[in-house]
Parts: sequence; C-alpha cells; structure tokens
Amino acid sequence: MAMCVATHAIGVTAAARRVAIEDAARFLVWTWRFVRVAWWMVAMHLIEVTLWALFYVWQGALPDMASALYFSAVTYTTTGYGDLVLPMNWRMVGAVEALTGILMCGWSTGFFFAAVSRMVQTESH
Repeated sequence: MAMCVATHAIGVTAAARRVAIEDAARFLVWTWRFVRVAWWMVAMHLIEVTLWALFYVWQGALPDMASALYFSAVTYTTTGYGDLVLPMNWRMVGAVEALTGILMCGWSTGFFFAAVSRMVQTESH
C-alpha cells in the first residue's frame, strides 16, 4: 500500500507542483505525509470492516471470523464477488454495510483532498 501511495504521490506532486531538483527534500516530506495519511485512512477502514465482521459472527449470520472478514471486506468496498452471501433475512444488512462503506470511503477521499489542499496552501504562503 505504501509503495502504491508513494508512486501516486510522486506523480500527483510532480504534476501539480512541477518539482525541481532543488525541491527534492520538500518532495520527499510531502510523499511521506501522503503515505501516512493514506495508511491512517486504510487502517480506519480495516477497523470498520472488522467491526462489521464481528457483528455478523456475533449474530450468527456468518459461521466464522475468517468468512465474516472476507464477506465484510468484499461488501464494504462494494466489490461484491457473490461467492459468500448472507442468509436471506440478513441481506439488507449487507446492503447497509455497502452503503456505509461507500460513504466512509467518500469521507476519506474528502479528508485526503482537504489534507493535500492544506499542504499546498501552507506551502504557497
């Protein structure tokens, strides 16, 4: 994940700021900040996926934690493979998890955008 974020940060930063060789130190600081913010957001999503999985196991909607984590991750991210499904009377709960995942990912995107905007604004002043 860190390599993916770092690669993306390098590309975005280079495109947005046209970073010169003399700005290499600032460039690395920004990249590391992007990685840290992305890691924090991914960690929060993994905790939320785990909370959903714990709920499914606690309620007996899924047989074990491994299945519940897999189902929850696929549902929360709206990947939706369909190879593991909830019992009929729990399917709307799965839909609510998917909607929640969409909202939380959107919120994370908004936060990431705000953090980057603040960095750019601070740097230009």
